[in-house]
Formats: sequence, C-alpha cells, structure tokens
Amino acid sequence: MEKKECFKTKIGGQAVIEGIAMRGPKQTCLAVRTPEGEIHTELYETKKNKLAKVPVFRGAAAMILSLAAGYKYLMRAADLAFPEEAAKEEESEKKSASWLAPAAGVLGGLMAIALFVLLPTALTGLLARFVPLDGFKTLIEGFLKILIFIGYLFAVTRLNDIKRVFQYHGAEHKTIACYEHRAPLTVESVRGFSRFHPRCGTSFMFIVILISILVFSFVPWGNTFARVGLKLLCLPLIMGISYEIIQFAGAHDNLLTKILSAPGLWVQRLTAFEPEDDMIEVAIASLIPVLPESEDEAEWSAS
Repeated sequence: MEKKECFKTKIGGQAVIEGIAMRGPKQTCLAVRTPEGEIHTELYETKKNKLAKVPVFRGAAAMILSLAAGYKYLMRAADLAFPEEAAKEEESEKKSASWLAPAAGVLGGLMAIALFVLLPTALTGLLARFVPLDGFKTLIEGFLKILIFIGYLFAVTRLNDIKRVFQYHGAEHKTIACYEHRAPLTVESVRGFSRFHPRCGTSFMFIVILISILVFSFVPWGNTFARVGLKLLCLPLIMGISYEIIQFAGAHDNLLTKILSAPGLWVQRLTAFEPEDDMIEVAIASLIPVLPESEDEAEWSAS
C-alpha cells in the first residue's frame, strides 16, 4: 500500500473497555463493541480548553479536562460492554456511587502521588543514609521514578483485560495515522500503519518524568515530606512544559522532534499493542463521526 504524504492533526483518542473515545475539534465519539457484537456509538461535545492560547498554563488545564472526560467515557464504556453487571446494581448502590466515584478518583490520585512522587524520594533518601550520593540524588531519584513507571506498565500488561485496552490503544493510533496519511479508512488500509504515535498520553507521561528530573534538581533536599510538597507545587509547571513539548513534536517532523519523540515511542511498546481487525473496525467507527468538514479545519494549529 502506497502511503501518501502525512499532514498533522489534533484529532486524538483514548482507549476504553472494548472501545475507543475519539476526540475531534467539535465532537467526541465513544464507540464500544457490545456483547452482541454490534458497535454502539455516542456523540459528545468536545470541551474547549479556555486556556488553549496561553502557553504552559494550557497544559495543566488540558490534563484536568482529559482526566475528567476520560473517566466519564471509561465508566460509560464499562456499562455498554457489561450491561448485565450494570443492570444488577440496586438503587442504594447507585446512590452510593455518587460519592464512591469521586472517592475512587481521589484515592487513585493519592496512590499515583505515593508511587511516582513519594516513593522515589523516600528510596533515594534511604539510600543516601548508606551511600554518599553527593550531587547525584536527583538523578538517582529520576532513575528510580523511570524504573517504577516502566515496571508498573509492564505489570499491568500481564492482565488480560488491560491487554485488550492496550490493543484498542494500538487501533486508535493506527486509525489516526491512516487518516493523517489520507489513506482509505478501511480495516485493510489501517492495518498497514504504525501502532506508535508521537501525540500519545504514554509519551506525555514519560516526558513529564524527564522534565520533572530537570525541574526537581532545583528543589532542595531535606525533609522528605517537605520535598514532596514542593514537588507537588511544581507539577502544574512540569505538565505545562511537557504539554508544549508534545505539542511541538506533534506539529513538526524533523530531526529534533524525532529525538524528542523517541523515548515516548519506545515506552509505547508497553501500552499500544497490535489490534485485532474487529478492534480496528471500532476505531474507524469512532473516528469517522468526528472528522472535520475540511482538511484545513483538521490541520494542526498553535491554538
């Protein structure tokens, strides 16, 4: 298959349980494979980032919007993929879900902070008691953070349900790449494209880790909890800088962007797997409804 010259778009997506939520400039389409084998689609308005024109600040805002929308699509996909389990919920359980869902989100955030912020700092501080680390504390802390991140990804890929989500992740990337190369949106055509994409959440998270190593080198060492607190205050800045890097890499194709994208593309080997044909069908079904009316509207802009 001959691949045409690639153009850059801001269309992106998120793999969910048995499906994909594809985000276009105006609408987001959630496509899920139901137990009956049908592809169920729902359209939602794409929430606008009010800070989209403010560099750095727009990164943290985009992250918050993405997390909020992603949780909604994930829960809706679970209901569609497992309708019997959703139907078994009693009214009392539904009422408790009003506070259980936010509580689960807070708990997940605290676990992420403990795993990727507190643990590397604590381990580095413990190691410094036995080995003179001198000026290498931040580098060792960053190295431990990368090890924990990659180890965590590798561990979750051992779960069959998560592996299927990662296959849908690969289908999402392939389908977007197919569209960006102006190729026909068919299963056969999509199958020929790469499952790796520079504008990926995995790449973003890895860049966040790398930028945090640089930024945290200016945060003084002392009390572990004081350092963790200062690191948390720096997170919006780190997310903002990382967002600008991923935006730049997604909008350009040159030696610099290839170097910037390389680490994230490598880590995607743990989060974007080769999809099955029926998964590609779902990805195509999620993309077509959100395509812009013209290529000019689809192409990358700085806003």
